[in-house]
This record gives sequence, C-alpha cells and structure tokens, in this order.
Amino acid sequence: MNKKKIKRGTDLEIDIEKAAFGGKGIGKLETEDGSLVVFVPNTIPGQRVRMRVEKSRKRHLEGKLREIISPSPDEVENDFQPIAGAPFARLPIAIQEKYKKETSLDLMKRIGDQHDIEAKFDQYISSPSIWHYRNKMEYAFAAIRYDLETGEELDEFALGFKHRGTWWMVENLDNDSGLFDREVESKLHEIRTFCEKTGLPPWHAPKREGFFRFLTVRKSYAEDQILFNLVTTSKDLDRFDMDGFANLLKSLLGDRCAGLIHTINDDVGDRVQPLDGSSRMVFGKDHITERICGLDFDIKMESFFQTNPKCAELLYTQAISYFKSMVEPGGTIFDLFCGTGTISQLLKGAMGDAQIVGVDIEKSAIEDAKKAAKANGVDDIKFYAEDVGKFLLNHPEYEGKIDGIVLDPPRAGIAPKALKRTIDLGAPTIVYISCNPATLARDTDTLCQAGYTVQKFSLVDQFPHTSHVEAIALFHKS
Repeated sequence: MNKKKIKRGTDLEIDIEKAAFGGKGIGKLETEDGSLVVFVPNTIPGQRVRMRVEKSRKRHLEGKLREIISPSPDEVENDFQPIAGAPFARLPIAIQEKYKKETSLDLMKRIGDQHDIEAKFDQYISSPSIWHYRNKMEYAFAAIRYDLETGEELDEFALGFKHRGTWWMVENLDNDSGLFDREVESKLHEIRTFCEKTGLPPWHAPKREGFFRFLTVRKSYAEDQILFNLVTTSKDLDRFDMDGFANLLKSLLGDRCAGLIHTINDDVGDRVQPLDGSSRMVFGKDHITERICGLDFDIKMESFFQTNPKCAELLYTQAISYFKSMVEPGGTIFDLFCGTGTISQLLKGAMGDAQIVGVDIEKSAIEDAKKAAKANGVDDIKFYAEDVGKFLLNHPEYEGKIDGIVLDPPRAGIAPKALKRTIDLGAPTIVYISCNPATLARDTDTLCQAGYTVQKFSLVDQFPHTSHVEAIALFHKS
C-alpha cells in the first residue's frame, strides 16, 4: 500500500502494540515506503482494532476507533455495562496505572524537558474506590439509538451516553456502568420508559429539534443524596407532566432524592447549560453538600467540583504537604484563579499559621468563596475579585511577600499571559495541580525558563478506567 493512497476516511485493521498518553494506542502499518506509526484513541496494547483514518501524514496516521476486533489478553470480564467514557474498564487497575505513569513521565521528558523526572517522582496515588466514584453524570436523550449488539442505528427513543465518536446517536444505559451511583443507573431505564410514554420526542440532533435533551445528576457522598436536572426545550412543555416526573424520582430513590431542577434549553448547540434559557426548582434544594478534609461545600448543579471527592482529599493533602515542606510558618500563600475557594479553605485549615489569599476575576465566584469560608468557620482568608495581572498594582503591600502560589487551572492549562503574570508575582514556591499532564509539561518548560526547578512530581488517579490522570508538581526558585 502506498502512503499517498491512504486518505481520510479509509478503514484499516491495526494491532495495538504500545500505549501513548491520553489513552491512545500505537500500532504500525507496513507500506511499500516503509512503516507508518498509527495512533488510535481509547485502545490498549494487545487489541486488534478497526480504525478510520482522520489524519494522514508522511510518517504517521491518526484515526478513530470503529471496532475492537479482538481484546487484549490483559482484559478481564466484569459485571458493568461497557460505555465509551470508560474504555479501560476491563483492564486491571494495576496495568492502567502503569500506562498512566509511564506516559505522563514521558511527557515531562519530551515536552517539559525534565529528563531526570524519575528521580523527582514522588508518589502514584491510587483512587480509594475504583468503582462508583463519580459525583456527577450527564445522560443524553436522542431520537437515534445505537444498538450495542447489532451495531445498527435505529430511530428509537434513547437515554444514556453518546456512542463513541458521534454527536447524534446514543447508547441506552440499561445497567450500572460502574462509574456513578449503582441505584440511579440501574433504574435509569425506568426514567427512560416514563419519558417515552409521554409521546414527547427526544432530541433529534441532525434535525435540531425535540423535547427531551439531557438528564444531569449530582451525588453527595457525605449525605448520600442525589440532585437531578432535567433539560428540555420549551416546545410542548405544557404537555409534560412535571409533577408526575418528580413523583417518579421520589418513588425510585425515596429520601435520597434531594431535588429536581428543570432547565429550558432551546439552543441548537449540544450543551446542557443554555446561552439563553432559564432554570427553576421543581422541588427540593438546588444544591448538594459534599465534605472534603472535614470541610463542607455546597455544590450547585453547574458548579465545578472535583469529580472523585474521596480521591480529591488525597490530592489536596499531597499538595498541602508540598507547601508545608517549603513555606515557613506565617508565610503568605496565594490561591490564584481560586474560583469558589476550595483550596484556599483547605490550605487555611491545614496551615492555620499561614496567610491565605484567594484571587479570581469573577466577582460571583469570590462572593461564593466568602460565603463558603464563613459557613465553615474559616473566616480569616482574604479574597479579592481582581485581575491577577493587575493585582500587585492595586495591592503593593504584597510585593515581595508572596511565599507560595497554588495553581489549579482547567484542562487547557494556563494561558501564556496569565502564566507570565503568575511568574511576575515573584513567589519562590509554586504548587501546580493539573488535570492534564500534557499542559503541565508545556507550562513546566516555561516555568523552568523563568528560573524555577521541579522539586517533586506526583500523579493522582482520580479517574479510573479512563485515560485521564491528575498531576501535582512542586516548583521552587531560589
């Protein structure tokens, strides 16, 4: 096969030989011009897969997984329904962790230029629970169902997860996936049946029309309660028996059902939170309460919060231990981009003699942070609704007095300008918490060019059975 003839859309069968970061498997394709490296997401070594070429380059191909033809000899059976969001659920956890550690350290070497990262590697922290650990799940309605047994696309009412690689088609979740709450997922088919019997249509993505769109669910492990958000369009809303739906949830979960929110979303875009829409409480409360390291946090449906609360305790404990090893008693630690102040409160609780300062440009987040800290009795944290880049101009009293900074950015990492502003604050110690080791590796290179060095590096497996892993890096500048 000539490389020039391998076009986008071509289907190929590939043996997966190695693992790359992000859950990509690596195989090889022999051509008349030599070997091509092939990257296929959500695959593991030992599998033979059918993939579809999406990118064709001179030396490699990138594709989308179409079918697993034969499993890896490492895979084992379990009792859970396979879902696209947990592609490695049949791989023993020890092997999952091995791949995550190897590929993350490789990123720090190649992108972060940390060729001695093994010597600085501190710990691989496993999740306390490898099953039923998630505190939030988003189920989608669809008018097109993918049949897991036959591989057919059927014009049927569906509620579950998007079929891998598609935006218009959903696989029904009929049994426990092993990731979220067992009782909720075991009874999801009853919710689907109730909705289907109304005669109102599920969302038809290609046509951009329908009534039922999403069912989002949050769980509190501290209170063992479940909060629901039903997302629909406004069309034919008067035909829907909302009280009957609410009573169904109460009958299915009893006192575990904390409340029901109804969100109207008429946007054509594929998102839960509408750009132009509204939400109302049908019954119960609009939040759940979770406990992390002894502190309580009220979490609304749209709030960001760590997905795996029990593992998050280990993550934050590790990050705080890094500050304790570097910051003298009474020192000042800044929680930049602090959001609702979770880390700020935990730092203050663990390092009572330290001065904690939270900074975020979002005024509403800072107000929520102040309320949460007051409710937990942690009322001596200073929160500022400020632009990080302009902070020292407005508060020169902190110049040269910042002993440590905690960074916990989103998956995309820190924007270059924001990272430069962080460096300009002049803190000798930075603890960087990242849900994406690839962007951490990129930012590591920038920090090291600015005079910082990596002291310690840890990984925290907050997301078993997925390709994701959390990382913590301790940086110091003399």
